[in-house]
Amino acid sequence: MKKIQYLLLMAVLALFAFQPAKRKKVIFFGDSITQQGAQPGGYIPKIDSLSKLEGRQDEFEWVGKGIGGNRVYDLFFRFQEDVLDQKPDIVVVYIGINDVWHKTTSGTGTEFKKFGAFYDKMITKMKQAGIQPVICTPSVIGEYNDDTNLQDGDLNYYSKWIRQYAAANNIPLVDLRKAFMEYLDKHNPKNEEKGILTTDRVHLNNQGNLLVAQEMWAVLKKLK
Repeated sequence: MKKIQYLLLMAVLALFAFQPAKRKKVIFFGDSITQQGAQPGGYIPKIDSLSKLEGRQDEFEWVGKGIGGNRVYDLFFRFQEDVLDQKPDIVVVYIGINDVWHKTTSGTGTEFKKFGAFYDKMITKMKQAGIQPVICTPSVIGEYNDDTNLQDGDLNYYSKWIRQYAAANNIPLVDLRKAFMEYLDKHNPKNEEKGILTTDRVHLNNQGNLLVAQEMWAVLKKLK
């Protein structure tokens, strides 16, 4: 009888030992760049491909939650349904382009102080829920590499705040603004307005999606 009990115990232990580890659910939370990034060829499938190259595809579940035209307060107002109710382990926040861009296109952008306030409220709620936030600086509105894009000043200003916020709150940062500008310095010798990383000055082409994927994966794969 003891031998049978021992064998049953070993069988149960072996069963638990071979249970696959729970995948980390990663939500990408943002605007139309993320909405398109979830489509075939977008940065989210490319992140999945990068994870497969390193044999880590079974560790993550990727979920895109991007809506075109969104600003930081739009994210805040759908935060409960699209983030908290989904019970993710990690949330990658990629927002800020429309907060800056819409100031000049439609007058519906986000003032700097309000941007920070809404941003902080979301991150605080994530931490309270045990969710790991990852935050991104906004990329580009125009690809001129001589600081002459109309919104460069605001993008740099908002990006500086995000970097400081990440450092002050010990939050992993994906510095897309820095990565894009460094890439354009090297690969845009004719100082083109678009076509290097974007299709229309904002939304990503294949190379832009790859660059975002590489930058995000470099941070995500280090999270425990």
